[in-house]
Amino acid sequence: MTAPKTTPRFFVVVPAAGVGKRMGSDMPKQYLPLLGKTVIERTIATLLAEPLFERIIIATRADDTRWQSLDLLHDTRIDIVDGGVERCHSVLNGLKHLSSLANKNDWVLVHDVARPCIATSDIQRLITELSDHPVGGILAVPVSDTVKQVDGKAITGTVDRSLLWRAQTPQMFRYQLLLESLSSGIERGLSLTDEASAIELAGHQAEVVEAMSVNLKITRPEDLALAEHYLTKES
Repeated sequence: MTAPKTTPRFFVVVPAAGVGKRMGSDMPKQYLPLLGKTVIERTIATLLAEPLFERIIIATRADDTRWQSLDLLHDTRIDIVDGGVERCHSVLNGLKHLSSLANKNDWVLVHDVARPCIATSDIQRLITELSDHPVGGILAVPVSDTVKQVDGKAITGTVDRSLLWRAQTPQMFRYQLLLESLSSGIERGLSLTDEASAIELAGHQAEVVEAMSVNLKITRPEDLALAEHYLTKES
């Protein structure tokens, strides 16, 4: 007799232990003001608006107490865990926290705390298009600019942009597969710039799902003004 097929559940991990050095501020960028709230509140509010998400794990610096003053981050669906030295370590800590909650084929979405403009429609598209995928995938946008290969300052060639996409988040993968891939990559000392790179280096193939809305990542001071513009335009 075939065992009944279980419906996968959805969890979110948000690495938020960075200090945002390129912002030139003495405050981590996730706590900078954005339209009357903080960046992290804007990001988390959008994630909480998706009823499919059973738990949202936020990985903060161990000595970070700023989040405690934000009422939104005390929501019953949110757990706060200690982050790590790098993004990959923070995500891994979040995944380990889910070990007693998530089954191996459940979905985990990892989202940058500094992407407050993520649209609910893009999250839903990611979930819908990857629902039956054995591995998972990421939100991304095709590269539209001409891309040059450079040695020093000398142009040595033009890269075929039809093969290039700019990775965004959320990145959504099966729980056990992501846990094992990330753990293995960290143990091997590999460069893991996002979750998809860990999946790729472990020999698995993910997919891209095209993002249809602006999903800006706040990295530099001018990005805050852009995020405010996009959020105001959407409201």
